[in-house]
Amino acid sequence: MTSSDTVPHDLPPSDDNAGDDDNKPHPLHRRLKSFVKRAGRTTDGQARAFAELGPLFLIPYRPEPLDLTAAFGGRVAPTVLEIGFGMGEATAHIATVMPETHFLCCEVHEPGVGALLKRIGEQSITNIRICAHDAVDVLDHMLQPDSLAGVHVFFPDPWHKKRHNKRRLIQPGFVKKLAEHLRPGGYIHCATDWQPYAEQMLEVLSAEPLLRNTAEGYAPKPAYRPLTKFENRGLKLGHGVWDLVFQRA
Repeated sequence: MTSSDTVPHDLPPSDDNAGDDDNKPHPLHRRLKSFVKRAGRTTDGQARAFAELGPLFLIPYRPEPLDLTAAFGGRVAPTVLEIGFGMGEATAHIATVMPETHFLCCEVHEPGVGALLKRIGEQSITNIRICAHDAVDVLDHMLQPDSLAGVHVFFPDPWHKKRHNKRRLIQPGFVKKLAEHLRPGGYIHCATDWQPYAEQMLEVLSAEPLLRNTAEGYAPKPAYRPLTKFENRGLKLGHGVWDLVFQRA
């Protein structure tokens, strides 16, 4: 994976998206990361959620295999990894409509983590756990191959400028890593509102031999993924949204 962002791009833009970095080493030749750190202020409500709910729902990063059953209180259920949940609106909704599934969610944006913890408390959600750490490390050191029922990557930073396209999250090496962590029949669901990125996603996912497309090209929006306020605004302005759902053979 590149140093792409896992935070939906309705958040304030990052300074890293400015300037010419053509002469810098390709990100895949550097240490693989899944995010660009965003600035932001944690509200009082989010801080209270950290203090009160963090001990129950935050999983600290440790470079050792994670017992997923123990992490979710001894309950056995399929686990979906979500990479970059922004402020957690869609994550909370999906966890509510899919109570039979566990959601392990990686996000490094502290206000977003606090916001999701706050939603967990307000909505009495029990099937979410959050690891506030780089998803690459989590995949490499905490999750076993063939252990995931699914992966969600919704609205990652599109890195609009052509010279920054290599920073995008969905790249061949990262997709291979994701596919290897899926159990047979597991799926990867990506969504974007930037057509050039959708085209790249389709090309990269289609080229991974462990995966097969569940649709002829782009997929209909699965019922579990809600339309966020940001997405609705874009649709009203005539912007498209593309979903891609690939399954491990």
